[in-house]
This record gives sequence, structure tokens and C-alpha cells, in this order.
Amino acid sequence: MTDIILHHYTLSPFSEKVRVTLGLKGLAWRSVDIAPMPPRPLLESLTGGYRRVPVMQIGADIFCDTNIILPTLERLHPSPSLYPAGCEGVARGLAFAWERTMWIPTIGVLSHFIGDQLPAEFIKDRKEGYLGFDMSKAAMAPELHLHRQRVAAQYAWLKTALADGRKFIFGDAPSALDLACYQTIFLLRKNCPAEVDAMAGHDGPLLPWFDRLGAIGHGKPEPMSPDDAFAAAQKAAPAAVTHLQPDGDPGGLRAGTLVTVTPDDNARVPVAGTLVAASDSEIVIRRSDAEAGELHIHFPRLGFDVVAA
Repeated sequence: MTDIILHHYTLSPFSEKVRVTLGLKGLAWRSVDIAPMPPRPLLESLTGGYRRVPVMQIGADIFCDTNIILPTLERLHPSPSLYPAGCEGVARGLAFAWERTMWIPTIGVLSHFIGDQLPAEFIKDRKEGYLGFDMSKAAMAPELHLHRQRVAAQYAWLKTALADGRKFIFGDAPSALDLACYQTIFLLRKNCPAEVDAMAGHDGPLLPWFDRLGAIGHGKPEPMSPDDAFAAAQKAAPAAVTHLQPDGDPGGLRAGTLVTVTPDDNARVPVAGTLVAASDSEIVIRRSDAEAGELHIHFPRLGFDVVAA
């Protein structure tokens, strides 16, 4: 498993998290530009209907959610590490908590600045198929004061962590936690006018830290068409799963069981398949697509519900 393909779009903050990870590790990768909202028929065939972005592909192995994409890149390309100074547990846990806590308040601030500029079809899609609420400026305005409070409260601890002059949260090297925090700020700073800095509290040590992460770049991307990415899956076979146990599911699900895997927060589209292997941090299912062929789809356990079908 060496040929990295990333299905993403430019302004997706979670995609930016992965792009900077690829830059940090100095990796070459194939860039598949996709639409900001469905339909994405070829990608949907690869993922079994999972609709969130980004998705990483390596041959016939499909990785859904950044919380499996980053650990996979770390496993396959361990240097430089995303977890300096043995901070893996803390970095992974706090990264997940930051993203869960900050996602809706960040959208609230974003909406204040550009919510009335978003296409009606985009707002409809996010309400009906993803977020579950109306992200237009008018709909979100009544709670702007709460969104600002929540963003400021999270930024407070981050600024405190950086206040001693360190380059990144754990010291001189960036971590998965830095990337998680960076991506929500990227969403605001890349999509809003400069006034967002004053409203959101992008000041003090936050700005040089943000600039240092942005300067890492995106590695070595080369464009790839969705059709070519789909063909790469068709020509490949899923890699053998050697880093997980077939019966390693902490809930007792056994290899060969038909299961569904569903995000537990938003875009709750279940993906069905046969359990291949699992642990308390990852699950791999096998599914057969009429066009794409045999696939392994990888999910994190954080943020996903796995149940027998």
C-alpha cells in the first residue's frame, strides 16, 4: 500500500488537515478534486455511500474520516511522527474533543460572515444530508453570541499552551493535535474577510503558530481524475490486514459478521459490509461493488457506531 490518493476539495478544512499531514511527511500523492456536495457517484461506489470528505484511497483500500487517515499515514510512514515525545494518546484524544466541540461554533462564526453568500442548494444539502440544521446567516444569527463564547473558550487554552514561545503545542514539532486545531481556524481564515480575526480572537501566539503550520505545505500532489482513481481500485485487490486481529472487536463481533458502520454525529449514512478485522481504535469491513470490485473500507472507532446488520 504505497500509492496515496486523496479525494477532497480545496476549502474543506478536514481535507486541509490531511493535506498538511502529507506535507509534514513529505509524501507524494494523487489529488482527486471532488464536488463540495453530492452526488459523487464514483466516490460513493468506493465508500459504500459514506458522504463526508476527505476520503483516502490506496488501491482497493478506502479510508473514511481523518481519525483513521492520520493514524494510517503514521503507520505506513512513521517519520516524522505525528505524535512527538510519546504524546499519541493525549494528541488523539484532545484532537477528537477539539473537533467535536469546535465544529458547530466555528460554523456559527463562519455563517455570520458568509452565510448569506452560500448557494441555496449548498445550505439545503447541509441541512438535509449532513449537519441537520440550517447554516444560513439568518438561521444562525440568534446564537452568534454563544458561538463566539465557545470558540473563545477553546482558543484560550490553546493560546495558554503556546504562550511560552513554543513553536507547537508539544514543543518544536507539530502533532496531530496541532493539525486538528489548525483545520477549524483554517475554515474561518480562508473563507471569511479579515474581520474574522478580531471577532474570533485570532491573536497573540495563535497567528504565528497558524502561519508555521500553513508553511508546511501539502507535500507533492499530482492531479488525478475521479475516473482514474476508480480504475485504480478496480485493478487492485485489498491489502492483507496484518495490523489488526480478525476477532479483535471489543464488543465481541467476529470476523465474517455482516455489520453497518455509521457516523454517530452527522451525515449518518450507514455503510454495510462484512467484518474483516477490528480493534478498539479501527474497524475494517469488506464490501463488493458491482463496478469497483472487492474493497476494504477502514473506519476509526472514535465517532462511529458498529452494529451487526
